[in-house]
Amino acid sequence: MGKKIKRIGILTAGGDSPGLNAAIRGVGKTALGYYGMEIIGFRDGFRGLVENRRLKLDKHTLAGILTVGGTILGTSRDKPHRMVIDGRTRDMTEVIKENYKKWGLDCIVCLGGGGTQKNALRLHQAGLNVITLPKTIDNDVAMTDSTFGFATALDIATDTLDRLHSTAHSHHRIIVAEIMGHRAGWLTLGAGIAGGADVILIPEIPYDVEKISGAIKRRSRNGTNFSIVAVAEGAMSRDDARALLAAEKKLERAKNLHDKKEAKNELAALDVRHAGNTMRLAKQLEELTHLESRVTILGYVQRGGTPCAADRVLATRLGSACADLINEEHYGVMVAARGDGTEPVPLEKVAGKRKMVPIDHSWVKTARRVGTCLGD
Repeated sequence: MGKKIKRIGILTAGGDSPGLNAAIRGVGKTALGYYGMEIIGFRDGFRGLVENRRLKLDKHTLAGILTVGGTILGTSRDKPHRMVIDGRTRDMTEVIKENYKKWGLDCIVCLGGGGTQKNALRLHQAGLNVITLPKTIDNDVAMTDSTFGFATALDIATDTLDRLHSTAHSHHRIIVAEIMGHRAGWLTLGAGIAGGADVILIPEIPYDVEKISGAIKRRSRNGTNFSIVAVAEGAMSRDDARALLAAEKKLERAKNLHDKKEAKNELAALDVRHAGNTMRLAKQLEELTHLESRVTILGYVQRGGTPCAADRVLATRLGSACADLINEEHYGVMVAARGDGTEPVPLEKVAGKRKMVPIDHSWVKTARRVGTCLGD
């Protein structure tokens, strides 16, 4: 009797990101062509696994997708243990386990960011063989050198800052460019350095608006009457950062429902207030410096389009390494980028953690040494 052919499932979850199709192709072509496995794609993240919406992946399906943005499988932010079905939030873990067995899967491969790592760990703990690949333009997945999607978004954000320079210079303005990154500032910091931003504001370093205006005024006194401010969407002032920390500690200390509700309301109010932070910052800088300011919000353009060469290489090698691990029956891990190679990292070490920018990171030191204001 011959060796059983392995059958694997694959899905993409969370936000879309450049390189997802390259990763699907990397897993698929290695699994199919090198190991002789079968591969089934599930549509729209974990929901496709619940609703049995699938797509057989073969050499024809995988052809021509390396350079295509988005994901041929579709994606969603549905969580297996908290999925809205017919208007009700339900735990669909058992349904996923049944479908996993129904389709004879030996492993399910989940491509995603921080949330996906947590969801994959839950499925692994429920008894399924799971492997993940780290995807996000924020580059904040723990335990990996880099995530696919980041390099492309960095190129796009940098190109935008390059283009904004001519407008800022011509009109003697402050241009405030909001770049994605709710909790981690990798994208803003990298683009700010590469794009020559005069001010870089990231979530890890709370800012003082007086310090920023002072830096801009010094530029004006030295004959440069324009400035580029690269601000992460999650960057916040020192006052807001203190208020957030106090509310988070209050929630941690809460011992009854009333105190928890109160702390959650404070956090929600801070979140609502922060939604207009970039516009508020631009207005403050205009008032303090007497220079006209304009805001550009990059938004979803950073996540779209053709992945750059670096992301194609990264996604392909992570995907290929994933197929190797499936062949070795090494499950319950994330395929991490480690130097020029890869390393399987247990999901328990990844889930629930976030890779932040250390305040003494070499990029931070470099920005300071070339005279960039970081708001502190």
